[in-house]
Amino acid sequence: MDTQQLALVFPGQGSQKVGMLAELGESFSIVKNTFAEASDALGYDMWDLVQNGEQSQLNLTETTQPVLLTASVAVWRLWCEQGGLRPSLLAGHSLGEFSALVCAGAIEFADAVRLVRSRGQYMQTAVPVGEGAMAAILGLDDAQIVQICAEAAAGSGVVEAVNFNSPGQVVIAGQVAAVDKAIELLKAAGAKRAMSLPVSAPFHTSLMRPAGEKLALALADITVQQPSIPVVHNVHGKTESDPAAIKALLVEQIYSAVKWVDCVETMVSAGINTTIECGPGKVLSGLNKRINKSLNGLNIESPASLVAALDSIR
Repeated sequence: MDTQQLALVFPGQGSQKVGMLAELGESFSIVKNTFAEASDALGYDMWDLVQNGEQSQLNLTETTQPVLLTASVAVWRLWCEQGGLRPSLLAGHSLGEFSALVCAGAIEFADAVRLVRSRGQYMQTAVPVGEGAMAAILGLDDAQIVQICAEAAAGSGVVEAVNFNSPGQVVIAGQVAAVDKAIELLKAAGAKRAMSLPVSAPFHTSLMRPAGEKLALALADITVQQPSIPVVHNVHGKTESDPAAIKALLVEQIYSAVKWVDCVETMVSAGINTTIECGPGKVLSGLNKRINKSLNGLNIESPASLVAALDSIR
C-alpha cells in the first residue's frame, strides 16, 4: 500500500473499559512499559488500575483522559516496533487529538499525560456535577439540529451541537433544562432517537471556556514542536504545523464542536483509503465508514487485530 493511503486515528472518551489491552500487554513488553512511563508521570500504577480497577473509577474524566492517551500511545509504539507502515496523516477525536500529537512527536508523552489529567480536572470543574448534560441525536441533518438547539437555548439556557460524528449522528450538550428542551423539540422534528449520554459534564460547549483558560496556562509551560506527521484538528478539520497555532487549537477545541466528519473528509481528500484505530474499541472505525463507505477501517486492541492490521498494509 502506498503511504499516501494510510491514516492512524485515536479514540476519545467513552472507549475506556476495564481489562483493555490485556492481551497486548501480556504479549508485548512495549505496552506495559508505556503504561509504566505514564505511571511514573502521574504517581500511581495505571496498568493495575486499567486491569483491576472499577469501571466507575476509569470513567472519571481526570482518569479516563490519561488512561486512553496512554493506551493509544502504547498501540502506536507497538505498531512502529512491529514494522507497521508510517501513516501520512494522524487524527484523534477530542482527547484523541492529544494522542495524535504525541505520536506525531509534537508533544512529549510525559508532558501530555500530565496535561490531559489536568484537562480532565478543568473540564469536570467548569460546570458543577448535575448541571450539565449531553445527548446523541440520530436521524436529523446538522443544520436542523443547530437551529433547534438555538430555539431551545432561547428560553432554557445553553445547549449546542458539539460532536458532528457522522451524517445523521450529532451529539448536543449544555445545561440540563436546555438539553431536555432540545430533545423534546428534536423528537418533534422527527429525530429517530435522542439518547441522554452518561457523562459528567457538557463537553465542547461554550460552558467549557473557563477550562480552556486554565488549559492555556498549562500549555504555556509545555513545549510543542512541529509534528513529524500532519495531524488533522477537530476545530476546523485541517492540518496545522505551527506550534503556537497548535496550542491555540487545543485550547479552542475544549469549548468548540468536534468536526469529525470534516476531519475524515480531509483525510479522504488527501487520498486516505485505510484508517487504523489505535486503542480500545471500534467507535471511530464505525463512524469513519458511515462518513465514507470507501474507507477500510481497522483497529488494534489485541494481538489478533494487530496481525490483521499489519497484514492488510503489507
